Amino acid sequence: MIDQSVLVLMGINILMGWSFYVILMSGQFSFGNAGFMALGAYSASVATVKFQLPYAVGLLIAAVVGAATGWLLGLPALRIRGVYLALATIGFGFLVENLFINLEYTGAQVGFYGMQGTTLPLVYGFVIVIGLLLVRLEHSRLAKSLQAVRENEVVASTLGLNTVYLKLLSFSAGAALAALAGALYAHYMFFISPELFGFFQSVWPAFYVAIGGAGTVIGPVLGAAVVTLLPEYFQPLKEWRLLVFGITVMVLIAVRPQGLYTREMQRWLLARAAGAAAMGWKLLGGGVAWKRVRQAGMARQAGEGPDA
Repeated sequence: MIDQSVLVLMGINILMGWSFYVILMSGQFSFGNAGFMALGAYSASVATVKFQLPYAVGLLIAAVVGAATGWLLGLPALRIRGVYLALATIGFGFLVENLFINLEYTGAQVGFYGMQGTTLPLVYGFVIVIGLLLVRLEHSRLAKSLQAVRENEVVASTLGLNTVYLKLLSFSAGAALAALAGALYAHYMFFISPELFGFFQSVWPAFYVAIGGAGTVIGPVLGAAVVTLLPEYFQPLKEWRLLVFGITVMVLIAVRPQGLYTREMQRWLLARAAGAAAMGWKLLGGGVAWKRVRQAGMARQAGEGPDA
């Protein structure tokens, strides 16, 4: 049986995957999400431990700090794109990590402790709510605008779209999700240190999206589940566990370079589900039951006629 802590971490990883996915919706790549995660973790921890604020307020502060920092970082990042933007966000991640290594107020290298409050239902409550919001976003005009910016920013601007606002919006929204994930993580682990938010913590969300699929909301969920749960199933392999896990991930990416769950697959599944629902309604509810009601109504009308 899977340990509860693994499920909690998987929920947090799903939020981190979505943080990368939301930024990617506008065609931007961010490998500094660990920096946003660290800002959220430390700001919420300071709020709840140092200032004794309620946990909910700490989570709100983390999301606001992440969104504001993402917006500010996105302003100079608008001038660069592609690999140069990725390098800039990597530099931001290292900057935040070194900030907390040298900041005595939050324990510096010793770390910060005393946080609590994150539970399994709370994490997946956020996952469900944010997932539903992202599904709604996926079928909205805003998503189509972000897709236009991702495909061709020049053409999108000529069509009247505010590309600067759209890119800043997606960047700050992704940063807010990463900061929220960091706050939940800190209040589950009870202890955090700067080393927990290193460069590889920024790489994992990209793995979630690459493995699961970058075209849908479900993709990062599948990617996070695979990356989180596979090492647990490989526990009996002991020292060979990470090697087998790495080989498995490489095979998945080689076999399914487009991801485990694509937009085409989603359309096919939705069409099949709609067809099955229509057939079920026709056979069980919409056909037989409605026909009987109609026949009963016609018989009643015939009995109430002038010849009755």
